[in-house]
Amino acid sequence: MDPNPYAKFVDGRDPIEILSATSVRLKDLAARLPPEQLAVRPPTGKWNAREILLHLADCDLVFGFRLRQTLAEDSPTVQPFDQDHWAQRYGAFDFKSALALFLALRNANLLLIESTTAAERARPTTHPERGAMTFWTIVETMAGHDTNHLQQLERLAT
Repeated sequence: MDPNPYAKFVDGRDPIEILSATSVRLKDLAARLPPEQLAVRPPTGKWNAREILLHLADCDLVFGFRLRQTLAEDSPTVQPFDQDHWAQRYGAFDFKSALALFLALRNANLLLIESTTAAERARPTTHPERGAMTFWTIVETMAGHDTNHLQQLERLAT
């Protein structure tokens, strides 16, 4: 399996720029989306805007742990998670709380990523389902994952 299934969404752009821009785009979407639209389920039955935002926050929590584990351990194996099981708890959050959670996690992860050296970015890790990767593969995956879900949110906002 491809170590980064979201690589096509990065399309040669700087992952750090994508990750940095996500917070701004989410704040803009929050300002444009009326509160009642945040809970509207798309016709496909996929997640609504609030749930997508909570998923992004969950992923930043998981990605942040993976990044830190890759820096702290020699060739660790990172743990996958079942996003649908995690999503079962999304009803406990409102959009404002979800956005605050995401913004805090993203800020911490960006500070970490930006502080790394070229050698640290090349540190190896393994994902049980995706195989061998590096610290930087995780960063690129985060960026592509953001882009994918931001596109979904943009469609919900129109």
